[in-house]
Parts: sequence; C-alpha cells; structure tokens
Amino acid sequence: MKARIILVLASSMLLQACAGLGLLNEAAEPNDIYLLTPKSTFAANLPTLRQQLVIEEPTATAAVDTDRIAVQPSPLEVQYLPDARWIDRAPRFVQALLIESFENTGKVGAVGRSAAILRPDFVIVTDMREFQAQVVADGTDSDALDVRVRLNVKIVDDYDDRIIASASFEEITRSETSEMPGIAYAFDEALGDAMRDAVEWTIRSIYKHSGSYPRS
Repeated sequence: MKARIILVLASSMLLQACAGLGLLNEAAEPNDIYLLTPKSTFAANLPTLRQQLVIEEPTATAAVDTDRIAVQPSPLEVQYLPDARWIDRAPRFVQALLIESFENTGKVGAVGRSAAILRPDFVIVTDMREFQAQVVADGTDSDALDVRVRLNVKIVDDYDDRIIASASFEEITRSETSEMPGIAYAFDEALGDAMRDAVEWTIRSIYKHSGSYPRS
C-alpha cells in the first residue's frame, strides 16, 4: 500500500512538472523581432558643424515607451501585435537611429548619447508624440494601416541652457497589409522620413544660430 502511495505521488509530481514545463515552453516561444534603419542620404547642401551634439533618449507616453508594436483600431484604443516586438524599447532604439543618422551626414563634429562621454555644445531633446499604426477608417474592407510617426525636436544651447529652436516632424505611411513585415516596412519609411527632416533642420538651425551668436 505504501509503495502504491509513493507511486501515485511520483506520478502526480511528474504530471505537474510536465505541465509546468509546457507553460515554460509556451512562455519562451520567441516573438518575431523587428528593427528599423537609420537614414544615410541627405541634402547635398547641408552646412558643416564643428560643434558636438548629445542626443537624449526621447520621451514618450507609456503606450509608446515599450518594445511592443502599437496599433490603434480606433482613436481612443491602443492594442499591441501579439507575436512581434521591436528590438528594444522604441525611445531607446530611436535614439540610437538618430545618432547614427547624424553621423551619416558627415557634417557634425561629434555626436553621442551621453554628456558623460561628450562635452556638448548643443543637446537635442526629442518627444515621440506618435509612433503607432492606425486602422484606416475609409469604409472599405481593406486591411490597410496608416503608420504615424511624429517627433517634436528641441535644440538646447548647453552654454546657457536655452532652447534656441523647436519643430515638429510628422510622417504617415500606408501599409497595404495588416501583417508583419509589411507594417515594419511602413514604420521604417515613416520614421526614416521624419528623422531625415529632423536631422537636416537641426544642422541648419545650429549653423544659423552659431553664425548669429559666435563663440570662441
């Protein structure tokens, strides 16, 4: 009888272990991971800056400050794609893409992410106002989604801690499918266009400011 009890207990523990292992395997199922690309082509007439720039990590709402890919089925509702993730939190990888985009211009003295590494002349502060896909409400049965990216950029003169310029850059790119990676391509195009405009505007604004307020 005792041996039978031990056998029943052992069988029960084995079933529980198998169930636990199944849940662990299910939780560990990998999601598709997506990354976006920096800009590498810019206007040929961009001026050259000698100044050093620090690009702060963008601020964002909780809906955007995540590695999940946001979709709005209606203006007041936010959902997330279940089996896809960004490679990192959106503000963090956008910061990295902005830094690389500035570097790719070949027009900036130095650019980085931290004042601990660089002694900046200017600090670029970005707010990610929009970074989501929205269902197209056009009365059709189309699966199209509009990817909306809006970056608000401020240039801070580190010498006197003063904002010298501010502008907003918005792009909307339509994805003709509600599936990945088509959505990722739309995000890449929208973010890329917004970053290109923001980088060119920043360089020109700093160049103009430096000409008006020269410092040794």
